Amino acid sequence: MNLSSLGFFRSLRKDNNQFAVIGLGRFGRSVCSTLHKLGYQVLATDIDEKRVSDALTEKIVGHALQLDSTEPAALKEAGIFEFDTVIIAIGNYIQESIITTLNVKEGGVPHIVAKASTEVHCKLLTRVGADHVVFPEYEAGSALARTLTKPSILERFDLDPDNSIVEVIVPDEFHGKTIAELQLRNRYGVNLLAVSRDGKFLINPEADKRLEKGTLMVVIGCNKNINRLPI
Repeated sequence: MNLSSLGFFRSLRKDNNQFAVIGLGRFGRSVCSTLHKLGYQVLATDIDEKRVSDALTEKIVGHALQLDSTEPAALKEAGIFEFDTVIIAIGNYIQESIITTLNVKEGGVPHIVAKASTEVHCKLLTRVGADHVVFPEYEAGSALARTLTKPSILERFDLDPDNSIVEVIVPDEFHGKTIAELQLRNRYGVNLLAVSRDGKFLINPEADKRLEKGTLMVVIGCNKNINRLPI
């Protein structure tokens, strides 16, 4: 998430417990399954009747309908326009994705999340009404590339294009040294947020805390400085 998405997430209602998902490909199924497991009510739709049947059989949604989302009347009849949040997961079919997003926007849905496959697709989705656009394949590919080049970084949260919070394996060079001795801010320009201890994280550890190689630490800083760490 970045600052451009902040307004969208602030506007989401915390008490919203109903979601509609349009498109039951891999991404749509994953969204449905996760929301359903978390206890939310999910209505899924797809133009492919078999996908709808499979979703119901596998119980990844509470309700699923076969319909053509490029037809506003079908969406209205299914009650899609009554939902607070609709996820449009038709990323690989650009024309259908754009038309569906426009239909949902014109139907009065306040929160629309859409999957994009290209930068141009993203711009078009935003112009026709998507409030938040995601690139699952791009994000997965970017994460894999970073993992391959920096295997000590286990998790990364991008604050913006230049700054991140990362979870890293404590390097051998830091073993046995206290936080004060390491002087991470002065030497590397990063701040330590937490270190692992007995399988749990210790937040804001004291300066006399000694680090152990192979355990985890969480740091915040600009990407250029994070890359300077001996990891």
